[in-house]
Amino acid sequence: MKNPITGLNKIFDNRIRLGVMSVLVVNEEVSFNDLKQMLEVTDGNLATHLVSLEENGYIKVHKGFIGRKTNTTYSVTKIGEKAFSDHITALENMIKGFK
Repeated sequence: MKNPITGLNKIFDNRIRLGVMSVLVVNEEVSFNDLKQMLEVTDGNLATHLVSLEENGYIKVHKGFIGRKTNTTYSVTKIGEKAFSDHITALENMIKGFK
Protein backbone atom coordinates (compact mmCIF):
# COMPACT_ATOMS: atom_id res chain seq x y z
CA MET A 1 0.00 0.00 0.00
CA LYS A 2 1.25 3.47 -0.91
CA ASN A 3 2.04 5.87 1.94
CA PRO A 4 -1.15 8.01 2.26
CA ILE A 5 0.66 11.12 3.47
CA THR A 6 3.13 11.29 0.59
CA GLY A 7 3.06 14.75 -0.92
CA LEU A 8 1.66 16.56 2.12
CA ASN A 9 3.60 19.70 3.00
CA LYS A 10 4.62 19.83 6.68
CA ILE A 11 4.42 23.65 6.66
CA PHE A 12 0.65 23.42 6.13
CA ASP A 13 0.10 20.94 9.00
CA ASN A 14 -0.80 23.81 11.31
CA ARG A 15 -4.38 25.05 11.08
CA ILE A 16 -3.37 28.71 11.23
CA ARG A 17 -0.87 28.44 8.37
CA LEU A 18 -3.46 26.41 6.43
CA GLY A 19 -6.00 29.15 7.11
CA VAL A 20 -3.64 31.94 6.08
CA MET A 21 -2.85 30.24 2.80
CA SER A 22 -6.53 29.46 2.16
CA VAL A 23 -7.37 33.16 2.56
CA LEU A 24 -4.42 34.42 0.52
CA VAL A 25 -4.85 32.15 -2.51
CA VAL A 26 -8.32 33.59 -3.14
CA ASN A 27 -7.47 37.23 -2.34
CA GLU A 28 -4.88 39.41 -4.02
CA GLU A 29 -3.79 40.96 -0.72
CA VAL A 30 -5.01 40.82 2.90
CA SER A 31 -4.08 43.01 5.86
CA PHE A 32 -2.71 41.66 9.13
CA ASN A 33 -5.80 42.85 11.01
CA ASP A 34 -8.16 41.23 8.52
CA LEU A 35 -6.27 37.92 8.76
CA LYS A 36 -6.33 38.13 12.54
CA GLN A 37 -10.07 38.75 12.56
CA MET A 38 -10.90 36.05 9.99
CA LEU A 39 -8.82 33.38 11.71
CA GLU A 40 -9.69 34.53 15.26
CA VAL A 41 -6.11 34.41 16.55
CA THR A 42 -3.91 36.69 18.64
CA ASP A 43 -1.37 39.12 17.18
CA GLY A 44 1.60 37.09 18.41
CA ASN A 45 0.24 33.76 17.25
CA LEU A 46 -0.54 35.05 13.77
CA ALA A 47 2.80 36.87 13.49
CA THR A 48 4.72 33.68 14.31
CA HIS A 49 2.96 31.72 11.57
CA LEU A 50 3.31 34.52 9.04
CA VAL A 51 7.08 34.60 9.66
CA SER A 52 7.25 30.85 9.02
CA LEU A 53 5.37 31.19 5.73
CA GLU A 54 7.52 34.16 4.70
CA GLU A 55 10.79 32.36 5.54
CA ASN A 56 9.70 29.47 3.33
CA GLY A 57 9.00 31.87 0.46
CA TYR A 58 5.25 31.19 0.42
CA ILE A 59 4.05 34.72 1.17
CA LYS A 60 5.22 38.30 0.58
CA VAL A 61 4.95 41.09 3.14
CA HIS A 62 4.05 44.61 2.04
CA LYS A 63 4.55 47.39 4.59
CA GLY A 64 3.09 50.80 4.01
CA PHE A 65 1.08 53.59 5.54
CA ILE A 66 -2.53 54.67 5.49
CA GLY A 67 -2.27 58.26 6.61
CA ARG A 68 0.07 58.06 9.59
CA LYS A 69 -0.80 54.50 10.55
CA THR A 70 1.29 51.56 9.44
CA ASN A 71 -0.45 49.02 7.26
CA THR A 72 0.98 45.54 6.69
CA THR A 73 -0.53 43.35 4.01
CA TYR A 74 0.31 39.89 2.76
CA SER A 75 0.03 38.12 -0.56
CA VAL A 76 0.87 34.63 -1.76
CA THR A 77 3.95 34.07 -3.95
CA LYS A 78 4.04 31.86 -7.05
CA ILE A 79 6.06 29.32 -5.04
CA GLY A 80 3.49 29.48 -2.24
CA GLU A 81 0.61 29.07 -4.65
CA LYS A 82 2.23 25.98 -6.19
CA ALA A 83 3.15 24.45 -2.82
CA PHE A 84 -0.37 24.98 -1.49
CA SER A 85 -1.97 23.59 -4.64
CA ASP A 86 0.28 20.51 -4.40
CA HIS A 87 -0.69 20.10 -0.74
CA ILE A 88 -4.42 20.26 -1.54
CA THR A 89 -3.96 17.75 -4.37
CA ALA A 90 -2.12 15.41 -1.98
CA LEU A 91 -4.98 15.74 0.54
CA GLU A 92 -7.53 14.95 -2.15
CA ASN A 93 -5.50 11.92 -3.29
CA MET A 94 -5.22 10.71 0.28
CA ILE A 95 -8.99 10.95 0.77
CA LYS A 96 -9.71 9.22 -2.54
CA GLY A 97 -7.28 6.46 -1.62
CA PHE A 98 -9.34 5.54 1.43
CA LYS A 99 -12.68 5.12 -0.38
